[in-house]
Amino acid sequence: MRFPASIMTVLALALPVYGQSAAEPVVVELYTSQGCSSCPPADALLHELAARPDVLPLALHVDYWDYIGWKDKFAKPAHTRRQKGYARSGGRRMIYTPQMIIMGQDDVVGADAVEVAEAIEKHQKQPRPLVLKLQRQGGNLVIRLQPRAGMPDGRLLVQLVRFTPERTVSITRGELAGKTFTYANVVEDWKVAAEWDGTEPLELTVPLTGSQPAAVLVQEAPYGPVIAAARAD
Repeated sequence: MRFPASIMTVLALALPVYGQSAAEPVVVELYTSQGCSSCPPADALLHELAARPDVLPLALHVDYWDYIGWKDKFAKPAHTRRQKGYARSGGRRMIYTPQMIIMGQDDVVGADAVEVAEAIEKHQKQPRPLVLKLQRQGGNLVIRLQPRAGMPDGRLLVQLVRFTPERTVSITRGELAGKTFTYANVVEDWKVAAEWDGTEPLELTVPLTGSQPAAVLVQEAPYGPVIAAARAD
C-alpha cells in the first residue's frame, strides 16, 4: 500500500530542518488492529514513516477488536494496557484505533497524515534534555544516559523495545477478510530495563539476543512524555 503524491509531499515537509539527527528520532506509536477496517491507511502511513531515519515508528497491535471475527496475530494485552495508560494520563475516557501517540504526548488520528506531520515537526524543534547512546557488545546492549539542562523531575523509565521491520498477514475473516497487508515495525517485546531519577549519568548493560532490531526509549513514568529515544545499530 502506497500513498498518493500529495500525502508524500506532506510527509516530506516534516523532514528535519532544525538539526534533529537520526540519533534523536521522534517516536511515533501506532495503536492498530487487523480487525479494524479504518486502520489500513494508518498502517500504510507508518510504513512510509519507517523509511525515515529521523522517526522511530512502532506498531502496537491491540486485542480489543479480536471479538468481531479475526484475531490479530500480533496483538498483545500489554499493548492495550499501554494505550489505556496513555488515555488515563491524558484525561481521555476512551481509546480507539487507529491512534498515534507521538513522543508520549500528542494524541493524533493515525490516518491523518497532515496532523501527524505537524506533530513530528513540532517535536523535531524541541531540544532533548538527555543524551542517549547505545552500543552493542556481543550479546549485550550498553545504554549510556547523560542528563542535559531541562531534565524533568521524578521517576524515568528506561525501556527496551524489540520489533520486526516487516510482517505480512493474509486476513480471512472479519471486516478485512480477503485482504493481505504488510505491517511495518511490529512490536514484539517491550520491557523496562531500569528506573532512573535523571540526576546523575547512568550506564547499564542489558541482554540483546537474536537479530530483531531494538530501540531504547526514556519516558516519564508511567505514561508521560518520551524524553529520548535511540535505535540499537
